[in-house]
Amino acid sequence: MSDAGADAARPAQSATRAGFAVLGVAIRREPWIFALSTLGSVLFGALTVADAWVLGWSTDHVVLPAFRDGEIDARLLWAVLALFVGVAILRAVGIVARRLGAGIMQYRMQARYRRDVTRRYLALPMQWHQRHPTGQLLSNANADVEAAWGPIAPLPMAVGTVAMMVIAVIQMVLADAVLAAVGLLVFPAVIVTNIVYQNKSQAWATRAQELRAEVSEIAHESFDGAMVVKTLGREQEETDRFARKARELREANIRVGRIRAAFDPILAALPNLGVLLVLAVGVHRVGTGATAPGDVVTIAYLLTIVSFPIRSIGWLLGEFPRSVVGYRRVDAVLRSTGEMEFGDAVAPDSGSGGARLEVDGLDFAYPGAAPVLRDLSFVVEPGRTVALVGATASGKSTLTTLLTRLVDPDDGAVRVDGVDVRDLAHGALADVVAIVPQTPFLFDDTVRGNVTLGAEVTDDVVWEALRVAQADGFVAALPDGLDTRLGERGASLSGGQRQRLSLARALVRRPRLLILDDATSAVDPEVEARILAGLRSGDAAGDPTLVVVAYRKATIGLADEVLHLRDGRIADRGTHRDLLDTSPEYARLVNAYEEVPQ
Repeated sequence: MSDAGADAARPAQSATRAGFAVLGVAIRREPWIFALSTLGSVLFGALTVADAWVLGWSTDHVVLPAFRDGEIDARLLWAVLALFVGVAILRAVGIVARRLGAGIMQYRMQARYRRDVTRRYLALPMQWHQRHPTGQLLSNANADVEAAWGPIAPLPMAVGTVAMMVIAVIQMVLADAVLAAVGLLVFPAVIVTNIVYQNKSQAWATRAQELRAEVSEIAHESFDGAMVVKTLGREQEETDRFARKARELREANIRVGRIRAAFDPILAALPNLGVLLVLAVGVHRVGTGATAPGDVVTIAYLLTIVSFPIRSIGWLLGEFPRSVVGYRRVDAVLRSTGEMEFGDAVAPDSGSGGARLEVDGLDFAYPGAAPVLRDLSFVVEPGRTVALVGATASGKSTLTTLLTRLVDPDDGAVRVDGVDVRDLAHGALADVVAIVPQTPFLFDDTVRGNVTLGAEVTDDVVWEALRVAQADGFVAALPDGLDTRLGERGASLSGGQRQRLSLARALVRRPRLLILDDATSAVDPEVEARILAGLRSGDAAGDPTLVVVAYRKATIGLADEVLHLRDGRIADRGTHRDLLDTSPEYARLVNAYEEVPQ
C-alpha cells in the first residue's frame, strides 16, 4: 500500500506540530469559551488532587486514631464528610464547565467551517467544480470538517490535567521527596511508551481518514450513476470497486485498533507498578519512622491519578493525524482561487419585452484543452428567436454557459441590453436570464416547490407557466396536483415531463432572455411546437428573447435566424430555409437527424 507507506515515512513530530497549529486556530477563534472550559478542567484537576490530601488527612487524623483509641470523634467524622462532599461538588462544577465549553467550542468551529466551505463552493466557478468529484466535496464539508476539530473535545481536559499533574507532583514532593522520586520513576517509561504508540499509530490513523473520503467519493459516484450501472449490468464491478476501498479502510482501522490494544494495557499497568513500588518503599520508611502512613497513602493515590494526565495527552495526540488530514483538505478548498468578480451594475429595465443579446469576439478554452470558441460574435435583437445548430463539440453548450456566466470567456464579452454581464451585481443576471438544460434536475419536493424554488409566486402564476410549458395537463392529473411529491430527481416522471417542469421553473420568473439547451429533446414534436408557440404568445412568457440549441428541423424552422457553428465559429447564418439551399454542410447535418436507416 504505497500511500500508507508514504504516510509511515512522515515523522510523528510533524503531525504533532501541525495538530497543535490546528488547535491554535480554534483557540484564536473562540478564546473565551476555551478559557471557560480550561478553567473548568483546571478546577477539576485541582480538586482531584485535593481528594488525595483529604484522604491522607483522614488517614492520619481519623482512621489511625480510631484504630488506636477504639472510637471515632463525631466532629472529625463530620469534617471529613464535609471535605469529601465539598471537593466532589466543586469537581462536578469543573467537569460541567469543561465538557460544556469543549462541546460548544467544537460544534461552533464545525458549524463555522461548514458555512465557510459552503460559501467557498458557491463562490468558485463551474470550472473548479468540474475538476472535483461531488463525493470529495461532500466529504470536505462533512467528514473532513468533523475530523479537523475532533481534538477540541479532549483539549481542555488535557490542559487541565497537565495542571493537575503539576499540582500533584508538587504535593508528592512536599509530602515525602524520597517516595515522590520513587513514584516518578515510572514517568519516563510512560512517556516513552506514549511516544512509541504515537509513532506507530499516526501513519495508519492518517491513512484511515484519507480512505474515508475515498470511500465516500466512490459511493456517491456509484449512486449518482445508478442508471448507467444497472442498465449496463455493472453492479458487481461497482460493488467490487467499493469493497476494495472499504477493505483498505477496514484494514487501516484494524491496524490502529491493534496498536492501541497492544499499548493500552502497558500504559495502564505502568502507574500500578509505580504504586506497588511506592507502597513497598513506604512500608519500610514508615517502619523506620521516616514518614507518616498518611503521606504514603497520599503519594500512592496521587501516583494513580498522575498517570491520567499522561493518558489524556495521549488521547489528544491520537486525534491529531485525522485532524491534520481533515484540516488540510478543508483548507485546500478555502484557499482555492478563481472565484468570479462582480460589478455593481443593474440590468436595464426595458419592460416585460425581450432583452438585446450581444456576443462580441468570444474566445474560450477549457484548461489544458484546445479552444472551444474562437472570435465568436453575433447579436440577437429583443424578442427574436435564434437557433444554434452544429455538430457535436462545435461549442453550442459551452456558449450557453458563457451566456449565463457559469464561466467567463478568455477574451471578448457578453452583453445584455448593452451591459457586460461581468459588470452586473451578484444575482442581477439571474433576474434577466434563465437557462433550461437538456438534462433537467428536480428536487425531492412537490411540483410547486420544484417550479418556484422558494420564490414568492402565486399558484395562478405557477399554473400559467405550466400551461405554456405544456405541463398543466399531467400536473393536474397527479394525485395531489401541485402538492404531489416527485421523489428524488423526479423519478416518478418521464423524461419529457421533467423537461417541461424544468421549463416552467424558468418561465415562472419571466426572464427576458431564455436559453434552451436542447431542452425539449424528450418531448414529441407536436408538443414542442405548442411550447414554442406559447413562448411567442407573450402571455406568461412575456415574449422573451430566445436562444435555442436545436437538432430537429421542426424546432429550427421556428427560429427567426439560425447560427450554424463549426469548430467554435459561425460557419453560416440565416433562416433555416435559406441555409438548406445555400449550405450543403448545414443541410447534411440537419437532415441526418431526420434520416431513419432502412
